[in-house]
Parts: sequence; structure tokens; C-alpha cells
Amino acid sequence: MAHQVAVIGMGRFGYTVARELYRIGHDVLIVDRDPALAQQMMGQVTYAVAGDSTSAELLEEIGIRNFDTAVVAMGDIQSSIMTTVLLKQQFGVPEVAARAISEVHGRTLRAVGADRVVYPEQEAAGRTAQSLFQAATLEYMEISGGFGFSKINATASMVGKTLEQNGFTTARNRHGTAVVAISRGREPILSPSKDEAIRQGDVLIVAGRGASLEQLQLEPNA
Repeated sequence: MAHQVAVIGMGRFGYTVARELYRIGHDVLIVDRDPALAQQMMGQVTYAVAGDSTSAELLEEIGIRNFDTAVVAMGDIQSSIMTTVLLKQQFGVPEVAARAISEVHGRTLRAVGADRVVYPEQEAAGRTAQSLFQAATLEYMEISGGFGFSKINATASMVGKTLEQNGFTTARNRHGTAVVAISRGREPILSPSKDEAIRQGDVLIVAGRGASLEQLQLEPNA
């Protein structure tokens, strides 16, 4: 179902979020102080407005009450807090996600009503650190407590062997990891059986703790 989403602040984070939300089918309004940035977004989102999101008059004018979700993406701490206060307390936007650049900023956003606080810089740094010394790792996403998912290219030692032969004999293998899917061509193989043979070019979706996923890369026969 398409949602009405307002993305406020067209820095790198806001720009990326707005374009992706629009791409997957949502109605997206962007707001930025810079008229040039707002103009650049025309055709890439549903609506683009230049203005100050800390102005209640502007938010009223653009009909922010009609939006079910807002993303406060700007990096300026004062503006992001003031915008979040207006969105939640004056206009009652049901779901507000706000970008934070520090723990104190994040706690403040929570205190004034943000439903979700995201730390894009910290999350990106974590993914980079997890994959930096794992040549086969394409992407890592932590869920909680060091547990997450990795997309891993099938190594040469894995190709031609079944999951069982590679050590994936049960839901969790000896490393404490589990292959939950295999990306092969256009159709993923979900919950693959232990007899599924790994092919050249396969990408394994593996669940486990960060240290376990790293250990999986270090052993020659996985």
C-alpha cells in the first residue's frame, strides 16, 4: 500500500531516502531550505517544496496533517528537533523517523516525540567494519546484539559441494551460522536443503553473529 511520506532535508541521507521511497511506489513530498535542491528533486519525487520546516505556517500550507509518515533528515540539530516537535505535537503526524548525529541528539529526538531514531553514519560505519577484512562479504546488516545477516559470495572452496558438505548440516552449522537463502539468477532459493549444491556466482544469505560470520570466511572449506 502506498503511503504519503514527507522527507525533510535533502542532504545525502534525505536525498537517498526520498528517491528510494518514490521508486518503490510511495507518494513523496520533499522539503528543503535551498530552492536549488528542491528544484533538482522535481521529477524524482511526487512534490518538491522549498522552505523552512521549522515554520508551522509552512507545514500547515503543505498539508503536513495529511501525511502518515515523515522523515526528518537534516543534520542541523536545532532544526531537526524543532521540526520533530512541530510534526508530532502540533500536527500529529502518526509516524516520525528522525536522523540523529549523536547519542545526545537521538535521546532528545525521542524525548520530543520521534517514533524512530536512525543513525545512518554509525550504521554505515558498522557495515564497513564488518566487511572490511572479509573479501567475500558483500554486505552486513546487524539486527541486535552483534547478530545479523551477511551476503557472501560463494568461495571457490564451496563451489560444487552441497551445503552439508560445506558444513551446513543443520539449521546452524559448526560456526553458529545458518544459510537462510541463496541468490541465484532471478529467483532466490529460500530455506535451501542440505543437499543443495553451491554454484559459481551464488550469493549466500547467512545469519549469525559477526564473529561467527568472519570465522566462516577464514576456513578454506567453510
